[in-house]
Amino acid sequence: MSRTTPKTSLALALILAAGVALGGCARRAADSDTTGSVSPQTETAIRANVDSWAKRYASSPDDTATVLGYAQALRQNGQTQQAVEVLRTAMVQHGKDPQMASAYGKALAANGDFEAALKVIRGANPLTNPDWRLLSAEGAILDQVGNPAEARRVYETALKIAPEEPSILNNFGLSYLLSNEPQKAEEMLRRAAASPRADSRIRQNLALALGVQGKFGEAETVARAELSPEQAEANLAYLRSMLTQQNTWRAIKQADSGKPKS
Repeated sequence: MSRTTPKTSLALALILAAGVALGGCARRAADSDTTGSVSPQTETAIRANVDSWAKRYASSPDDTATVLGYAQALRQNGQTQQAVEVLRTAMVQHGKDPQMASAYGKALAANGDFEAALKVIRGANPLTNPDWRLLSAEGAILDQVGNPAEARRVYETALKIAPEEPSILNNFGLSYLLSNEPQKAEEMLRRAAASPRADSRIRQNLALALGVQGKFGEAETVARAELSPEQAEANLAYLRSMLTQQNTWRAIKQADSGKPKS
């Protein structure tokens, strides 16, 4: 496996965390199973979405779909601590629900509490009949804490349960991207994008993997296929800027390696 410098890994992590690009004052839309969303939304639209879900939650705080929708809206608005509290309350009643446990674990991870996130997800996943969604979420968290080898073993297990599931393949691909293995990332993301269940996030992540390798012609074709011209151009411009920064870091590293050691 190829190695990355901390700064290069950080560059890729920032691309993933930002969903490739967040033009203007837009933020990304999160997805329950797929990592690396690239659906920019305006602050006004996101705030309106939070308000809408807050009203539903106030009237139906025990409804699973409402809890998940409200927590997701809160995360989109950057209110990760509030999302954690909403899901923590729901876990008392729905602790065995794999979607609820997955959402809670991801919210904890987004809030920086990785140890608790893994504990929640692993605790909710029975060893005798594991749920692929919880395994995929576990893998994503393991990647975040810098344990790609274990993450990929988890993804492999998840794929045995749900063969060619696009959300697992997507997270698997991003795992390779974070470890600076874009060719393997491209392979996984192409498999994910080939599924009829693949969404725009997966195809935009494929565009990212292509762009990292300098395949901008194909990356632009993929990126422009579903997004508006403005969104696609913002994504591509952001990617180019990040790659320029990454190349600068590589040059610095090479320069440093040529200096005599003290």
